Amino acid sequence: MIYGAMKFSIGGSLKLAFRPWVEGLENIPAQGPAILASNHLSFSDSFFLPAVLDRKVTFIAKSEYFTAPGVKGKLTAAFFKGVGQLPVDRSGARGAGEAAIKAGIEVIESGGLFGIYPEGTRSPDGRLYRGKPGGLARVALATGAPVIPVAMIDTEKIQPPGQVIPKLMRPGIRIGKPLDFSRYHGMEGDRFILRSVTDEVMYEIMKLSGQEYVDIYATAAKRQIADEAKRRAEEQKHAGRESGTQG
Repeated sequence: MIYGAMKFSIGGSLKLAFRPWVEGLENIPAQGPAILASNHLSFSDSFFLPAVLDRKVTFIAKSEYFTAPGVKGKLTAAFFKGVGQLPVDRSGARGAGEAAIKAGIEVIESGGLFGIYPEGTRSPDGRLYRGKPGGLARVALATGAPVIPVAMIDTEKIQPPGQVIPKLMRPGIRIGKPLDFSRYHGMEGDRFILRSVTDEVMYEIMKLSGQEYVDIYATAAKRQIADEAKRRAEEQKHAGRESGTQG
């Protein structure tokens, strides 16, 4: 009931204000489990995709969103629960990975739609990065559920980092045909199989999105960008000192 109310209010508002276009809705099954594997350009991806689907989609979110203290914390928790987010505890020896896999399997076994971002984090520059071989492939092989590639288009342009007011423009969503990995069922312990499955899904997402593909993890790219920004800042600071000394 809460999800339905949130979908009607938030989803309806998003559709009315941004008018997202959609291709491939017929590829989402009317019932039964499936994994929706999407590229990740913006925080809003987890809202635009459910807004255009008739069925509930469950994504995962860090557990801190659900345990923050005070009124704000309770409102945040209620919001994330309402839009179908599932809390994942990132503590423990293997962190969020195992928790995400367990959560995904539970959603699939209950006959639901499980949404996941194989890149593991938002793209820092709009390009498509290497998919992580853990969560997506292991859930798919453990459950036998079909994997449906999804491409979010232009969502990063609606509210770039540092921009408070969203830009009113039409994002797009392309939904590909389901991928069947049943031939690998029970082989989720083979890292080469996990890599192969993940790469096949990422290739389909790349075809749908038209993004440039970068064969490194997005987390590594973010570190490189941060290191480069730090290096430039130090160079500018050093240049400023040199200029002051010469003056």
